[in-house]
Amino acid sequence: MERNNLYPIFLKTNNLQVLIVGGGFVAEEKLTFLLKSSPDANVTIISPMFREGTIALAKKGNVTLVNKKYKKRYLKGKHIVVATTDIPKVNETVYAHCRKKNILVNVADNPPYCDFYMGGIVTKGNVKVAISTNGKSPTTAKRLRQFFEEVIPENIDDLVKNLNEYRKTIKGDFEEKVEKLNEFTKSLVEKK
Repeated sequence: MERNNLYPIFLKTNNLQVLIVGGGFVAEEKLTFLLKSSPDANVTIISPMFREGTIALAKKGNVTLVNKKYKKRYLKGKHIVVATTDIPKVNETVYAHCRKKNILVNVADNPPYCDFYMGGIVTKGNVKVAISTNGKSPTTAKRLRQFFEEVIPENIDDLVKNLNEYRKTIKGDFEEKVEKLNEFTKSLVEKK
């Protein structure tokens, strides 16, 4: 049976430099979801053209638009790259350049050329849930995101903040604290 072996991480994109190569619809979509999840992300987009929506988004975030064709030199200082052009050869070149420089890269809609996938994300205050289908079905990830947006209560952030305060008051070693927090929170997952 096939399984998802991806390792989920949550990146502090305000500490990283992200490059998006391409200025079309897919680039705008990737930028939209990136800024929705991480409004303080540092992003550069390189493309000889940009959609109006991309230009508007760039003004709202920490986004630099570079109106040029991709060259390897634009990778300098970048940590993460997303290639979104409609020219497969350009995307594959970006991928090859990133691999040589040990930069994480995602070539949109081309799983063999991806070090990571940008999955569905649900955010409610301090709670964030990421959903992956192993690159097989973005539509399923989207539907699961919509499901979790509905079932995770709006006041979950209050619970998280209260538990953080409660955690500070618990006495004992790490194991005892974990046991007390597990007991206190088990009602969250008990079926009624």
